Amino acid sequence: MPEALARKPLSAASTPVSAAFRPLYRQIKDLLVQALDRGDWKPGEAIPSETELALRFQVSQGTVRKAVDELAAENLLLRRQGKGTFVSTHHEARVRFRFLRLAPNQGEVQPAESQVLDCRRVRASAEIARVLELKGGDPVVAIRRLLSFASVPTVVDDIYLPGALFKGLSAELLNGYRGPLYGFFETEFGISMVRAEEKVRAVSADADISTLLGVVQDTPILKVDRISFTYADRPVELRMGHYVTDRYHYRNSLN
Repeated sequence: MPEALARKPLSAASTPVSAAFRPLYRQIKDLLVQALDRGDWKPGEAIPSETELALRFQVSQGTVRKAVDELAAENLLLRRQGKGTFVSTHHEARVRFRFLRLAPNQGEVQPAESQVLDCRRVRASAEIARVLELKGGDPVVAIRRLLSFASVPTVVDDIYLPGALFKGLSAELLNGYRGPLYGFFETEFGISMVRAEEKVRAVSADADISTLLGVVQDTPILKVDRISFTYADRPVELRMGHYVTDRYHYRNSLN
């Protein structure tokens, strides 16, 4: 049992009452998200059983189950038949592929070959500060990464991360890691990317991007702007990707 919760059992009655009515299971869901945000249960760890949580929050087991069901539907938790409920981790394929939207026109998705071209600390521009909810001029880590599939350059990512959350991040660390990038952030910095918002549009490859992707300048490519959030909807990554899509497409599922 996490020490913080053991010392002071949480109850739905202790949550602030808002003017608008919130169902009890939503209040329990909020408490569970707060616990995840505090790190009471780490990625990949099991959370307490529904019976334990019901006792802790002083609500019915059905109320807890409904809250956990919603968190599982949002991929924050993973249910494993006969084993329990676990905190989602980017080291698990079904979570990782939620954020990998590029798929080949034919065949199966192949592992990407990642090469970090640059990683340095810079001052946030006004736009980057706005997106990441920082102050203008705050330090950010700027990463440029090239992804190749079967040795063919396919994606150039420009990634911006809050400097205060990613102290010590370097090109050497990134190039020495062979797993998913979000898994690295999760393991090394305790930052879990739990959802993202994206804007997708067609653009012409400029001189810089066309050189890196090995295409003729002004070739039509796909540009994907992503803002990734951790718990409590805090933005922790701005990513601008340029994709060659002659052999790939950007996939999505609408449920």
